[in-house]
Amino acid sequence: MDILLKYFPELTEEQKEKFEALKALYTDWNAKINVISRKDIEALYERHVLHSLGIAKVQSFLPGSKVMDVGTGGGFPGIPLAILFPETDFYLVDVIAKKIRVVNEVATALKLKNLKAEQRRAGTFEERFDFIVSRAVTNMPDFVKWVRKNVTKKSQHELSNGILYLKGGDLTEELAQFPKATQYDLSDFFEEEFYETKKVVHLPLKYKL
Repeated sequence: MDILLKYFPELTEEQKEKFEALKALYTDWNAKINVISRKDIEALYERHVLHSLGIAKVQSFLPGSKVMDVGTGGGFPGIPLAILFPETDFYLVDVIAKKIRVVNEVATALKLKNLKAEQRRAGTFEERFDFIVSRAVTNMPDFVKWVRKNVTKKSQHELSNGILYLKGGDLTEELAQFPKATQYDLSDFFEEEFYETKKVVHLPLKYKL
């Protein structure tokens, strides 16, 4: 928890309690359903929770806005973001039912009323959102194909509506066909070695009929 307070000192007491509860919840569920690698569960806050919140360093979500997390796995980045932005609505999807079960159980335990999670495949539904977030589920060209019809028309944030994608490494080739993409180095926000090559990619997407 100390690492979260280091970078997000303004957390409310309620938010602190919810973040603190994540360790026990994920340790328990991970013993039943492996949603986080065994070696990473000990680094839950640094490698999963804080990593998810890297998106918040690039864009804060406004009350009433809608965010979809595609390929959420065990709930990252969606659950940490839902704790941080309690007045934003989050919709988490994954194709693997057992992972969505964990997400729903964690959300219920934390009383996250602004989060809904379902087993669904991206690209198969029409709902629209201000932003689509994800953590390196596939390459950007494929991801854009999945979600380009799910972006709402009116932008209300500092950044244009579209994708906020957590990714690592050299993305030059992957983003070559997306000249409007902007890379934000998480090492500019977090000093831990883990973040040296980690980025948030913002890709604005135009509303599609």
